[in-house]
Amino acid sequence: MNRLTKFLFQLVVICFFTPAVFAQYFNARDYPQKYFIYPVKDVRISLSANFGELRTNHYHMGLDCRTDQAENKTVVAAADGYVSRVSVGPFGFGLAIYINHPNGLTTVYGHLNKFFPALERYVKQKQYEQESWQINLEPDPTRFPVKKGQFIALSGNTGGSAGPHVHFEIRDTRTEKVLNPLLFGMPIPDNVPPTIVHLYMFDRCKSTYEQSPLHIPLRKVGNRYVAAQSVITAHTDKVSFGITANDKQSGSTNPNGIYQGTIFVDNEPLSSFLLDSISYDETRYLNAHIDYKTKLAGGPYIQHLSRLPGYPEGVYKDIQGDGVYELDDSQVHPVKIEVKDANGNTSVIEFSIKKGLIRETGRQPKEAFSKEFFPGFVNVFEEGNIQIYMPADALYDSLLFRVTERKQPEGSALSSVFTVASPLVPIQSYMTVRLKADAEVADDTKALIRRRWKGSTETVPAIKEGEWYTARFRTFGEFDLVEDHEPPVITGGFPNGANLAGRTSIVFTPKDNNNVIKNFRAELDGKWLMFSNDKGRNFIYRFDENCPKGKHELKIYVEDAVGNATEKVYNFTR
Repeated sequence: MNRLTKFLFQLVVICFFTPAVFAQYFNARDYPQKYFIYPVKDVRISLSANFGELRTNHYHMGLDCRTDQAENKTVVAAADGYVSRVSVGPFGFGLAIYINHPNGLTTVYGHLNKFFPALERYVKQKQYEQESWQINLEPDPTRFPVKKGQFIALSGNTGGSAGPHVHFEIRDTRTEKVLNPLLFGMPIPDNVPPTIVHLYMFDRCKSTYEQSPLHIPLRKVGNRYVAAQSVITAHTDKVSFGITANDKQSGSTNPNGIYQGTIFVDNEPLSSFLLDSISYDETRYLNAHIDYKTKLAGGPYIQHLSRLPGYPEGVYKDIQGDGVYELDDSQVHPVKIEVKDANGNTSVIEFSIKKGLIRETGRQPKEAFSKEFFPGFVNVFEEGNIQIYMPADALYDSLLFRVTERKQPEGSALSSVFTVASPLVPIQSYMTVRLKADAEVADDTKALIRRRWKGSTETVPAIKEGEWYTARFRTFGEFDLVEDHEPPVITGGFPNGANLAGRTSIVFTPKDNNNVIKNFRAELDGKWLMFSNDKGRNFIYRFDENCPKGKHELKIYVEDAVGNATEKVYNFTR
């Protein structure tokens, strides 16, 4: 921005830019206050996580309500409504209830142990009808009406939960946008301003993935933060900033996520983000909101105060450009960063910036097997026995896309190992990986493409397309083609012919060489028997009316991703 443009913009700001006008950069919020009550009874009101908190590949999309480190606490309906959906699964929310309310909002209650009796019976009936423990149901709106404060479930630790709590969400029923529950007048006191831990500066003349940001030490002075150096010299034409920050509620030491960050230069707002309305289709864009490379390399979460070029506006509002500041003179420019929580408690960083001598670092020459990839474009790499296709929305920032090939000993593998870019660079949508085999594939239906990185392995069944084998992935790494003819192994259970009269449950833990169990089926005396599978490892049957006293035959069938299967038959007495 040149000086004349800055001057004219500043006149507009002076004349028209009141706080109310600034708020209009985000859609006005008019959420009903105190319509919803806290969803857990007889516990201390406290949060272990809030809306917008930063997680692996996603934002945290609600409130994690503490249950005093115990399970089976009373969960109640936050307002009048009806049960619109109920789900049971090994990951995510585990056991969950969805309630639609007359005001056009939906509340969600996750990680439950048990539903209220009528709903519990209904779900179990449907599981047996569909012969599936994992289930998603949408009852008729008249079937399960509920009143505000009515018992609906017992709290638990099911699904993607690392400790007892209740996950609580408020959604727009029509759009399924998840809204920040702290904006609804929930009874969670908070007069504690956010804590700003770190400040970073990025050189935006190059990709954020081809640099380590400059760490700017902070010190706290009164209620404000200042940079250790009052004037920061930038040896580049364009800069952006990022922060590491957290927030706490009154009476709690738990570091939760912040609500809003805004950057001003020369007292003019450049860019702002606000974490109050996110859909599950958008939540993976967290990887563009943070400096993913730093986080995955073991560093802290750094939240960008400007939007990366491959990120639609999302949680950001572009006030001047995309929030990247162009240094077009040698003057000293004051910078202010405001960080807020949902209650309006505010912390501020203040410092100044000026342009210094541009350092010609020189870009590394492009290697063989490399090319430039850009966000907003379809990017394709084709070389020898590998092809990569990335759709236009896959990347958030530009990338020098490198592929290296490592031959494997002849006869030991079906293809070379191809190192594709770096897993320190995130991907929004799936890329297509295509490999040619170096050796004969005995059975195309057993072929998989394998991705590895730092001890983790992911395998995806490959589709044969002419001489190519194709699969889709959402992470870079090392890729090769493999075959799988090894059936899963069934472990656990009990000795054949055992007397199980004193047992309350049966547990099986199937294992697969590629860690994928596609299908588990149990039949008791020829009829399907329901085994739960919370957290995806153990399959558990808890004795109930479906297994009366007497002699029984239990058949267990397990299948992996490419159809290799194992079946075992057990006889027992109860």
